[in-house]
Amino acid sequence: MKQFVVVGLGRFGNSVAKKLNNMGYEVLGLDRSEERTQEALEFTTHVIQVDATDEHALKGLGLRNFDVGIVGIGQDIQASILATLLLKDLGVPYVVAKAQNELHGKVLWKTGADRVVFPERDMGTRVANNLTATNILDYIELAPDYSIVEITAPDFMVNKSLEKLDLRAKVGINVMAIKTGDDINVSPTADIEIKEGDILVVIGSNKSLKKIEEREK
Repeated sequence: MKQFVVVGLGRFGNSVAKKLNNMGYEVLGLDRSEERTQEALEFTTHVIQVDATDEHALKGLGLRNFDVGIVGIGQDIQASILATLLLKDLGVPYVVAKAQNELHGKVLWKTGADRVVFPERDMGTRVANNLTATNILDYIELAPDYSIVEITAPDFMVNKSLEKLDLRAKVGINVMAIKTGDDINVSPTADIEIKEGDILVVIGSNKSLKKIEEREK
């Protein structure tokens, strides 16, 4: 079973640690705040009050035994960068780091982060898309021009098969899954017919996904 170390137990770090803990994974939480470490006792396997920029202190924690490190340090950008660098130097194979902005993200990449996330930016994008497109239920940006969206089946798709719709050729999107009630069909075949109320998970360029929204208006 994978082991995770979460550095920085603020709002983002807490959320990640709680989710991993609920999924049954071992989670080590690190934070220099005594108050935050005490609060994290209930949703981490172990929690240690420590300054994550102190290389000597981190060396004694056996971090190389952890599979994934998550650096969730918030406003202190210097501490975020140093913690990311130290996790990599101490042998954590995969490090995910939270960035405040694009410049911070670029530095984290150069520091050695395997993945950089932008929680505030990404959540803002998701909320904006959910508010402006009535049939979009959820939205994940894969790259600046490509996304995965979860949508309620538009009227023009209802009672038609994927083969007849030919969405890849006509619109430029792929249907990854279809949810009908409590049943989920992953990688649906061409003969599957879309019903009213179905939830579709589709992937494509933002331009192509926009075409679906425009056809519904």
